[in-house]
Amino acid sequence: MNNPPTPATPSGYWYGHDENSRAAVRVLEALREYRSAETAMRRRTRTSMGMGETDLLAVRYLLEAARTGRTMGPRDLAARLGISSASTTTLLDRLTKSGHVRREPHPTDRRALIVTATESADREVRATLAATHARMKAAAESLTPEEAEVVVGFLHRMRDAVEGTGEPGDRPARQAPPPGQNRL
Repeated sequence: MNNPPTPATPSGYWYGHDENSRAAVRVLEALREYRSAETAMRRRTRTSMGMGETDLLAVRYLLEAARTGRTMGPRDLAARLGISSASTTTLLDRLTKSGHVRREPHPTDRRALIVTATESADREVRATLAATHARMKAAAESLTPEEAEVVVGFLHRMRDAVEGTGEPGDRPARQAPPPGQNRL
């Protein structure tokens, strides 16, 4: 006697189909859809700015460093990007030529250089992403503080799961992040 084939499900293909997993699978599918949309947005940004992914990441890291008052040298940037010093030199040559970064002498170590994003790179990134960031911020601001806490906690657990540091089913005690640390 033949069993009828199991109907194909368009989603949740590796998470299982039991009744208890349905809500979790919907959340994971929504997260996958978000990641796909974010990947497409980053691709559009790279295309409009005429940059590769590593180039755009380098500019982002340099802008973050400047915003927090830190300096970044080529070695720091290489470590952050996970690339070799030779690749970093090529990257910095390209970004310097395009006017996105500047190499400057380190203020206290004559042997060292610091790398900074130019003001025009900052303006270009802001102009390219301003509308998207405004929509993202509005979506985050639509959450109540309690909802935001749940989302932040969930995303931190997902980060830990992806990095391999969380155990299945871990639900750490919820606590509010320190002031100024709950930015989405």
